[in-house]
Amino acid sequence: MSWEPKIIVIACNWCTYAAADLAGSLKYSYPSTAYIVRVPCSGRVEPEFIVEALVNGADGVLIGG
Repeated sequence: MSWEPKIIVIACNWCTYAAADLAGSLKYSYPSTAYIVRVPCSGRVEPEFIVEALVNGADGVLIGG
């Protein structure tokens, strides 16, 4: 059994999330251990969100904007 990291992706609705949605339409895939969370704007992401994700078991957090 191999270890796979649990990654939380905080995605801006207008940029990163739109790109992820388009990738799905084009039948590209991403790891099943990447969890996308859509936010209205990446500029509104508070440091507490990152800490909360890590405390609750995430191995990494990616913020895309």
